[in-house]
Amino acid sequence: MNPMPRFAGRVLLILSCVCSGAVWAWPDRPIEIVVGFAPGGGTDITARTLAIFLEKELGASVVVVNKPGASGAIALAGVARAKPDGYTLAMTNMPGLLTIPIERDAGFVPSDFTYLANLVSDPSAFSVSMDSPYKTLAQLLTAIKAQPGKISVSSSGVGTDDHLLMVFFEKETGTKLNHVPFNGAAPQRNAVIGGHTEIGAMNVGEAMPYNGIKVRILAQAGSTRSVLAPEVPTFIEQGVNVVMSSERGLVGPKGLAAEVQAKLDAALANVASNPEFRKKIESQFTELDYLPGRLWQERLKKADIELRALWARHRWAD
Repeated sequence: MNPMPRFAGRVLLILSCVCSGAVWAWPDRPIEIVVGFAPGGGTDITARTLAIFLEKELGASVVVVNKPGASGAIALAGVARAKPDGYTLAMTNMPGLLTIPIERDAGFVPSDFTYLANLVSDPSAFSVSMDSPYKTLAQLLTAIKAQPGKISVSSSGVGTDDHLLMVFFEKETGTKLNHVPFNGAAPQRNAVIGGHTEIGAMNVGEAMPYNGIKVRILAQAGSTRSVLAPEVPTFIEQGVNVVMSSERGLVGPKGLAAEVQAKLDAALANVASNPEFRKKIESQFTELDYLPGRLWQERLKKADIELRALWARHRWAD
C-alpha cells in the first residue's frame, strides 16, 4: 500500500490547522489606520480617538498613519491595493469616498473595500477669522455678490464635503467664490486664522475652539442645529438651502477573511456603545453616527446614485 496519499492528507490537515490558527490569532502585530489628510483635522482626530479604544478591544497596537494628498485619494487607493489581512485599514470621509471616483480616476472605486462601520457625522460649515468684518452669513453673502470670484474659500480638497458645500452654496445663491484647496483641515484652519483665505469651509468639529484657537462659524450645513453646538445657525434657517456633512467610517481592502471581519465588527460595535468613546466624540463636537458595515454600505449605495445625479447636473470639479 502506498503511504503517500495518507501522508499528504496529514500534511494538508496540519497546514489547514496552522492557517486557521493564524487567522484566529489575529491580530498579532500592529494595525494601521491610514488617514488621507494632514494631522489635526477632523478625520485624523476621529481616527486617533478610535485607535485608543480599538486597541483595548483587540489587544493589539493600533497606529494612525497620515498619507495626505489628492483629497484623500492617495491613502484610499493604497489601502484598496493592500493585502486583505486586517492590518491595513482606512478612515474614510464621505462624500469624498464616493465623489472622487465619480469625477476622476482615483486609483480606487467603492467596491474595492470591505465596509466595517460608519462612526460619526460632522456637519460642514462656513467660518471666518475672529477679526473678520463678516459677523453674519447675510453680510458675507452681500460681499460675495459685490465681488464675484474674489472672496476666497479654503477646503480640504477637491471633491470633499468642504468643496461640495462651496459648490452647492454657489449654485443656490448664484455667486462665485475663489476656491483654495489644502491637504487637510489643520492647514486650512491656519490659513483662515492667518488671513490667507477669507472663508474656511470646515466641519463644525474642526471649527469649534481647538487648543484655544477660535474662528467664527457663520453657518453650518446640517438639516437642523447641532445639539453639540446649538448656538450655530444652519444655512437653511438663513435662507440658503444647503445640507452637507462629513461621514467618517472604517474600511479594509476587499476580501478580508471572515474571521478577521467578525472580530473587527464586534470590536467596533463595542467601541460605539462605550460611554467613554461617546463622551470623547461629543467633546470634539462630532455626532456619533454608528452604522455596522452592511447597513452603512446600503446607505452608501443610495448616496452614490444621488451623487452621480448631482455630478451629471453640476460637474463640481470643473
